[in-house]
Amino acid sequence: MTELTPTLEAIPTAPPVRNHLVRTILRNPLGLYAVIVLALVILMALIAPLLAPFDPNELHLDNVNMGPSSTYLLGGDSVGRDILSRLIWSSRNTLIGALIGVSVASSIGMIAGLVAGYYGKVLDAVFSWVASILMALPTMIVLLAVFQAVGAQIMLAMVAFGVMLSPGFFRLVRQQVMSVKNELYVDAARVSGLTDWRIIGRHILLVIRAPLIIQASHVAGIAIVMQSGLEFLGLGDPKSSTWGGMLQNAFQSIYNAQLNLLWPGLAIGLTVSSFMLLGNAIRDTIQRTSTARVRRPRKVGAVSTQDPAAATPPAETLGAPLAAASDPDVLLAIRNLTVGYPKDDGYTEVVKGVSLDVRRGEVLGLVGESGSGKTQTAFATLGLLPQGGTILHGSIALNGEELVGLDENGYSRLRGTKIAYVPQEPMSNLDPCFRVGYQLVEPIRAQLGLSAAEAKDEALRLLKRVGIPQPERAFNSYPHEISGGMAQRVLIAGAVSCRPDLLIADEPTTALDVTVQAEVLDLLRDLQAEYGMSVLLVTHNFGVVADICHRIAVMQLGRIVEYNNATSLFDHPQHPYTRMLLESTLEHSVPRPYHLAERVTE
Repeated sequence: MTELTPTLEAIPTAPPVRNHLVRTILRNPLGLYAVIVLALVILMALIAPLLAPFDPNELHLDNVNMGPSSTYLLGGDSVGRDILSRLIWSSRNTLIGALIGVSVASSIGMIAGLVAGYYGKVLDAVFSWVASILMALPTMIVLLAVFQAVGAQIMLAMVAFGVMLSPGFFRLVRQQVMSVKNELYVDAARVSGLTDWRIIGRHILLVIRAPLIIQASHVAGIAIVMQSGLEFLGLGDPKSSTWGGMLQNAFQSIYNAQLNLLWPGLAIGLTVSSFMLLGNAIRDTIQRTSTARVRRPRKVGAVSTQDPAAATPPAETLGAPLAAASDPDVLLAIRNLTVGYPKDDGYTEVVKGVSLDVRRGEVLGLVGESGSGKTQTAFATLGLLPQGGTILHGSIALNGEELVGLDENGYSRLRGTKIAYVPQEPMSNLDPCFRVGYQLVEPIRAQLGLSAAEAKDEALRLLKRVGIPQPERAFNSYPHEISGGMAQRVLIAGAVSCRPDLLIADEPTTALDVTVQAEVLDLLRDLQAEYGMSVLLVTHNFGVVADICHRIAVMQLGRIVEYNNATSLFDHPQHPYTRMLLESTLEHSVPRPYHLAERVTE
């Protein structure tokens, strides 16, 4: 059966930058603080001539190192200039310097990263070599050399500083481009005849703009600190009013007017921290990692941080009833499981009140179309929900032990020996940096405490047991040197290596051709019988279910709609959704109209 069209809404992922970004940031207290402070500083810089009561370089001999007064609100510096006026004008010069540094760094790094990441080969090698050279140079020494060559030109120094910071943007952009340039939508753009630069500008740059914004906000804070530091060392233009220059002037009179250090220091600290907090707020909004929105259950069991009465009630399930959770024949008991992902006003539930049993020594098929919540149920059982995923309500008991609320150490104790996992894409789940044998031996040694030689013998025995004809050769191979079917057998061997009680197989045959699918199913059936394991088989393929499963749970829109033994469910499906899935197969139906078949034979 081919995979059906998804009907459940997709799991929340990183939202586009343009969608409600500002509104979401303003709801974050730290983000709101950063926006307010930066808005005030920028506004102060723009209307400095209107706000400043005096010229920043105007001398008032009666105001030398004088404290705050009604005329000079923040007092005067060591030569009688009004500190408030200089503070306001300094915001303009300091922000301009930071803007120059960020603009130069982002422009050079972004263009070089786009070209190197998209075209690769010689351009990538050359740009990466130049970036490595720039990163190896000591930034402060380079800037001191610039001052020695051009004099007290802080803006030229910020240009040089931007060049020194460009490798950070380059590496970020290059990595992002390399991760998206082979996506199918980029291939489609190529096929449609778009030029490379049009593809880069419209299909790649828009995708990677979010990390660039975050990087730019952080670099802006760094640029302000570096500019102020250089001016504090006396390398700036004394005629230009900047926060760093004010710090340097106040430091010279620290014994006479300590308060003068506070104002420029406070301005620098608030502005830099606001840039950093703004970058973090954007990151949290994009990645949905704000800790204020990811809540965990307060204690083990069917208790949630949400109001239990507000949890999704379990839907009526047709078919055979569940066994009691305390039944000794039940290995895995899931009761009223609800899994959600954070959104602006709460959670999006992707698993809604699911209840099912996996009995000892049986294979339970969890069936449904893509997006029905099958894999999320499996991941919740494994304690491997993606970032942001939360068990909002319900209970998961393995052999009588409650799993909801376990920390990572608790799950580490169970994974491998009590519960194991076989993924659906074997080549993506083997580390290309290590040989197959190493990836089998290490878990065996860690979980069973065997010596290196004993673990190797056990790994070779398992490779032979799962039907790999030359175990020694496969053991010494890297993942790219074996086929997809052989890689799936390796993962199955690793999953059963520690004799788990429960094996969760998530679409274990999806990426394989029909012949290899049948071989893998035969292997799973034989291993299940040989080791007496229970198996939770997640699939959308009723052909796989009919071949291997004892009982079946049909899942739709995050709920179990029918639950029965395989024979009864195939003979007398009770739920309309189950009947629709069964009718979607090509069995007992004419693949195409007669006139089309007749036309082909002519």
